[in-house]
Amino acid sequence: MATSTAEQDGQAEEAAYNAYLAACPTRKLLDEIAGKWVSLILVALGDGPQRYSDLSRRIAGVSQKMLTQTLRVLERDGLVTRTVTAGVPVRVDYYALTGLGAGLQALMTGFKDWAETHFDEVDAARAGYDARTPDLTIGNHGAG
Repeated sequence: MATSTAEQDGQAEEAAYNAYLAACPTRKLLDEIAGKWVSLILVALGDGPQRYSDLSRRIAGVSQKMLTQTLRVLERDGLVTRTVTAGVPVRVDYYALTGLGAGLQALMTGFKDWAETHFDEVDAARAGYDARTPDLTIGNHGAG
């Protein structure tokens, strides 16, 4: 039986996950965590555990269906925990970040902060691009 070096093991592990490949499971994970509701939920939970209703009020525009679905995905992925109280009906007391979720939350907070800090520059770049290429319709990205 052949043995491998630590370097070979590291290379094999690195090759096992390559999000550039369509069949790689990390691509699905990237798709999930790149969603706008995921980032906003994680950033909100960075302030500490919160009730569903508090998250719903804080994140303007998220539907009950999307908030529920996103929280379930985050819980399944081990990023969020849900604390419930037994009863009829069962009551969810709060949602909180796990250690894994806290690591991702830090990155998402950076993205949110960057977007808030640099929106005017991005908006100006969009306006300049649109002025140079009036025939292309990419979408309405104006401040709103």
